[in-house]
Amino acid sequence: MKYFILLAAVLAGGAQAATPSGKAVYEHWCAPCHAPGPGHPGTQSLQMKYQGKLAPVLLDRTDLTPQAVSVFVRQGVLLMAPFRKTEITDAELAALAAYVTAHAPAP
Repeated sequence: MKYFILLAAVLAGGAQAATPSGKAVYEHWCAPCHAPGPGHPGTQSLQMKYQGKLAPVLLDRTDLTPQAVSVFVRQGVLLMAPFRKTEITDAELAALAAYVTAHAPAP
């Protein structure tokens, strides 16, 4: 009987999936392009763009705001395609933006 009640609760939407942490979203969607080291096209592109004036690794940036991260993710920039809400939900994007901006070292 317990299993039937649990199954009914799940089917009725009683169990909701937890939003992944900002770190998990970053590691899944961002790190493949923006992690440190060679072989990360986002990091290499930012290194060329900023010529040492800003850190090319996203987690080392001190100038990003949660709003800027959200705009870049939703609208894309240069060769980076935008991410749809079916890829990164609004809740995941908020967690990601908080993680990227909180993770940055103090200026």
